[in-house]
Amino acid sequence: MKKYFQFDEYGTNYKREIIGGITTFLSMAYILAVNPQVLSLAGVKGISGDMKMDQGAIFVATALAAFVGSLFMGLIARYPIALAPGMGLNAFFAFTVVLTMGIP
Repeated sequence: MKKYFQFDEYGTNYKREIIGGITTFLSMAYILAVNPQVLSLAGVKGISGDMKMDQGAIFVATALAAFVGSLFMGLIARYPIALAPGMGLNAFFAFTVVLTMGIP
């Protein structure tokens, strides 16, 4: 693993990378709580009245998207950047596209 990720070339070690990973996770963990809250506010009118997106499903989808994106970025690109759904885009979708424009 040390050779694949070129630790010596970049002047890093396991401890530094683990601390960086924990720091990145903690700085992005709020997305797991905020994304379901924002997207569930976008109610879609159904036959039986207002329906809201399932917060549990949004949580799982957010976690999976962040996991797969970050895994691919790390293993394929070998670049230490974490990826997750953007908070600005989800607010635009929930409040502009769904609530204002009425597009479900």
